[in-house]
Amino acid sequence: MESNEERTGAVASRPAPGARPASEPRPVVGLLLAAGGGRRLGGRPKALLPHDGRLLVEHAAEALRTAGCARVHIVLGAAAEEVRARAELPDCVLVDNPEWEEGMGSSLRAGLGSLAGTGAGAALVALVDQPGIGPRAMERVLAAYTGPASLASATYEGMRGHPVLLGADLWEDVAATARGDRGARAYLRAHGDAIRRVECADVAEPYDIDSERDLRRLRTGPPTAPPAAGSAR
Repeated sequence: MESNEERTGAVASRPAPGARPASEPRPVVGLLLAAGGGRRLGGRPKALLPHDGRLLVEHAAEALRTAGCARVHIVLGAAAEEVRARAELPDCVLVDNPEWEEGMGSSLRAGLGSLAGTGAGAALVALVDQPGIGPRAMERVLAAYTGPASLASATYEGMRGHPVLLGADLWEDVAATARGDRGARAYLRAHGDAIRRVECADVAEPYDIDSERDLRRLRTGPPTAPPAAGSAR
């Protein structure tokens, strides 16, 4: 049956069921790259390394949620089935990357591909092997979001690092240049003038867990309460 608006030719002002109002910003989704096999760690997948009473993948996913991401997509590769079995990742979308051995670029492509059609306005990209980067730094970079053309990066005393905010309008071009272990580096280098840089050295430490020596940075004792996003250091 036709509505009164349809019969009179008036334009209905009510949004379709489930539609997002035009004034409501598109959400930012956390994208956690956690596929690495830990070749320099004796083949121990980084996602499964213990830290502060949890697995690294749990630690990083929780940080993204605490920072304010609407949801979190996690790209898995090495020992993916073991990660699924052992890790507690409620409400996360787990994305398999069968090409994980090609490097971070393949995981970034898989992750961005998983966001297609989700309505997300941007992806906040983080790495599983950087436990020194927590919700406070992530929240700062997320706050740089202004729309689907947003491009922002954390910096540490002026040096660019993670997390990186990639607006949805950029995903296709980023994926086209993501090769090997370079991730988004080629795209970011080519568009350096467009990046909003967000200094985070006062709230995070951007070290990687890449070698046996780096394992000393992991806390293996009882868990400690993580600081809330927005709190002072």
